[in-house]
Parts: sequence; C-alpha cells; structure tokens
Amino acid sequence: MASLAFEAPAATVIPVDDGTGFPVRRVYCVGRNYVEHAKEMGFTGREPPFFFIKPADALVVVPGGQSGAIDYPPGTEDLHHEIELVVGIGKGGADISAADAREHVFGYAVGLDMTRRDLQGQAKKQGRPWEIGKAFDQSGPIGPMMRASQVSGIDEAPITLRVNGELRQEATIADLIWNIDEIIEHLSAYWTLQPGDLIFTGTPAGVAAVVKGDRLVGAVGGVGELSVVIK
Repeated sequence: MASLAFEAPAATVIPVDDGTGFPVRRVYCVGRNYVEHAKEMGFTGREPPFFFIKPADALVVVPGGQSGAIDYPPGTEDLHHEIELVVGIGKGGADISAADAREHVFGYAVGLDMTRRDLQGQAKKQGRPWEIGKAFDQSGPIGPMMRASQVSGIDEAPITLRVNGELRQEATIADLIWNIDEIIEHLSAYWTLQPGDLIFTGTPAGVAAVVKGDRLVGAVGGVGELSVVIK
C-alpha cells in the first residue's frame, strides 16, 4: 500500500458513560419528526420520513459536566437551535425491521442540529440541497453517549432546550411522529447501517434564532445534558 499523501484526519470519538469511546462513522438526521415542529415549518400530517446527512467532523463533542463552545457561522443572519435525541448504532444491518431495531442500538446522546435557517430557506425555494444550511462546520454539538442498557424509559423521556435559562423547546420522545424503531427501519431500507453511525431523531417545536453570547442547555431525561455557548 502506498504511503498517505498527508496525515489522515483523526476520527470523531464520543465519550461513553463506561469510560470507552464511540467512534463516529456517519451522521444521519431525520427531518420534521415532531408534529408541532412540522406545523411551525408549514407542514402537517405523518409524511414519510426523510433524511439528510452531516459530516462526522461537523460534530462538536462536549464532555459530561462541561460547557462547550461553537462559533457563530459565516454567511447567515438567522442561526437556529434544534435540540434532538441522538441514537448511536452498535450493530450494523440493512432492512432492519422495527421489531428488531433495538438490537442495533448502542446508546443515546443529546445533540443540537444547528441550522442556518435563512440559507436553508433559500435552498428550499430554489429546489437545491440543504447542506449549506445544515452541514456546516460545528453544526452538531453533542454530549456523551449513554449505553442503552443504562437508560430506562427512553420512549417517554422529556426533551428540553433552554436559552439563557428561558425554556424554548419542550416535548417528550413519545411525541416523535416516527419513533426510534420506525426510524431505524426506514433508514436501513436505503442505507446499510454500521457500528458508529449516529441518528439525530428530530426536534420539537420552538426552534428559534440565537446570537453570540447565548448559552444553550439541552437535556433528555435519563440520557444527560448538553451545554453550549455561541461565540
């Protein structure tokens, strides 16, 4: 094998509650997966799930008990927060049934799908891909991974986001239009899932703009808390 032309980039690794690390392979995201959020974005009903992807190096890993920081990204005047439950895949597979989906789940984390809403809106109007609004640098802050065996009641867990102490987003995982098992079933029909894949499962209603200096604190019951400051 020929030598590398330059040093290979380091893998993105999320700390796990047992002291190990979860090496990230791919980052899948589900769009409009809470009813009230779908409504606030101008849609209604249980439409078939759809997905977009963030690069793994867009993640900003925030260790437990610490506060992370992300830069306000260039090219936008409308940066929005979207708090999400993140599912980590530990066992790969294709065409996974909803009934078997949990066998493939390694654990859960709290994540933010930061969005350049103005650029996303422009792309939508022009029928173009969303990457400029969703897949930019530092667009995916994420906290530590909790092994699934250590998380109870995930399907009913509360999910919240506060900005500077003010409650902005609040729901439960039970409010998902497509639940965790159904998401894995649909996703694995189109991509072969592998260990290290992450799935951002969607955000509740209440998405809104943030500015430099804002502190975002998101939480999912039984999973943990994620604290991030916008620089």
